[in-house]
Amino acid sequence: MRRRTRALVAGTVMAVLAPLAACAAESGPPVLTWYINPDDGGQAEIARRCTDEAGGEYRIEVSVLPRDAASQREQLARRLAAKDSSIDLMSLDPPFIPELAEPGFLAPIPQDVAERVSQNVVQGALDGATWKDELVTVPFWANTQLLWYRKSVAQAAGLDPATTPVTWEQVMEAARSQDKYLSVQGTKAESLTVWINALVESAGGHVLENPEAPADEIQLGLDTDAGRAAADIIGTIGRDALAGPALPTEDENASMSIFQGESGSFMVNWPFVWPATKSAVEDGAIDQAVLDDFGWALYPQVTAGTESRPPYGGINLGVGAFSRYVDQAFAAAECIVQPDNQVYYFVENGNPPSNTTAFDAPEVLEAFPMADVIRQSLEQAAPRPQTPYYNEVSSGLQETWHPPSAVDPERTPQESTDFITAVLRGDQLL
Repeated sequence: MRRRTRALVAGTVMAVLAPLAACAAESGPPVLTWYINPDDGGQAEIARRCTDEAGGEYRIEVSVLPRDAASQREQLARRLAAKDSSIDLMSLDPPFIPELAEPGFLAPIPQDVAERVSQNVVQGALDGATWKDELVTVPFWANTQLLWYRKSVAQAAGLDPATTPVTWEQVMEAARSQDKYLSVQGTKAESLTVWINALVESAGGHVLENPEAPADEIQLGLDTDAGRAAADIIGTIGRDALAGPALPTEDENASMSIFQGESGSFMVNWPFVWPATKSAVEDGAIDQAVLDDFGWALYPQVTAGTESRPPYGGINLGVGAFSRYVDQAFAAAECIVQPDNQVYYFVENGNPPSNTTAFDAPEVLEAFPMADVIRQSLEQAAPRPQTPYYNEVSSGLQETWHPPSAVDPERTPQESTDFITAVLRGDQLL
């Protein structure tokens, strides 16, 4: 009974103090809550910087979302559906932007703001920030995959990817002839969707032909020459064991570990592998000779002479439609994406800029000697299918293109099309 009395008293006190606290909060600058994906503290530091620069116009506080992107999407979508006014700014994974834009969960970007935040931005980031031909989020940092290669292996195979674009067929044959492993991501996860999409796009096709259509009208572009070319590459790598026995469970980190080892040859992966390997060298876990053997180039071509369309990732900033401080939130977003902040975030957290001018900073070129290749890759990069039904499409791809050894160009594209179409029409469960 005493505990209950204390709880009632505490509740009464809180009820009295809450209005006073609200009044106190309203007397100061608006507090903007920025929901961020987990990182190494870079976004919190940028929030501090922009709070200082705001001169009392606003103050930014960060709230960390779950680690995996799917959980981030679920939490934000549910709260925005409930018209949560506490969501001022959001760090959004690009594939989930259409799902939040379509029902009006994102505040419209004023025209003058859209013009400013689009200047000097890589094309891949602009494409990923757009829905129905309108910029709906602010490009922050952009990511892409490069072709990483061991110089010694490439030289032995007669390839020079740094000067001459290479194809998937050449990379596969080089790994085979040198009895080395090709590092790719074949695990049943989002990384597999990334790989499939990049291959289809590089072959001149699209996973979805009409991504803006309603669910029951969406047409897939998998059962095409581009889809079959993608399936042929994945299936061959799987059946011929070119990536080793761990391919069905191989993610980005596992790929990096194989590439760093004695069996490493070529790898498609994100830029994080550079600082990660440098750190391993500093810790004594990897020899400096391994890092010295690293080379980098643009993502492999599917068809010789046709530019590849590398994966695009990263984070964009969305402003909550139900925020009480929309104007201040857009002002904060503009501050966050300033080139100086993008330079800091790249150097300190390893996340590449979306703004092209940031790549020219001396500290960027020192920390990432492949910065120019990353920038070029981002100009060519293709977003994953932009649709409000991305979760269904991505999960459907993972269900039907796994394990890689079972992928058949004559069968998988059609089976995948039938399955995903049935899911979108409500005739099949994931």
